[in-house]
Amino acid sequence: MKIAWMGCCLMLGVAAAAPARADMDEAFGNTIISHYPNGQWVKHFFEPDGRYASQFSDGRQLSARWSREGDKICLTGFRPRQILPRFCSRMVEADVGDSWQARDPLGRSIRNELVAGRR
Repeated sequence: MKIAWMGCCLMLGVAAAAPARADMDEAFGNTIISHYPNGQWVKHFFEPDGRYASQFSDGRQLSARWSREGDKICLTGFRPRQILPRFCSRMVEADVGDSWQARDPLGRSIRNELVAGRR
């Protein structure tokens, strides 16, 4: 099953997007956690209807809309507003328990992990 990795969504902005369910089933009801080398983390939550939310280790929260665009997942419509209007990342093959290396929107190295349930 494919899911999208999402990095830290610090610097994102606003727009609208339609939901896209395809290849995201493993993400629904589970949590993607982006781990930073300094110990910080971001938890990412995807809903089948196109809603997205994230929770940062420092307590900040973000919401957005997600949509599939080819082999990428894109986030738009951020609340609160951010600097970048959108952020897209490539989809990767992952099941619960898998982890993979990636980069966040600022180019920093992160390790993403798909964990069971909402944490």
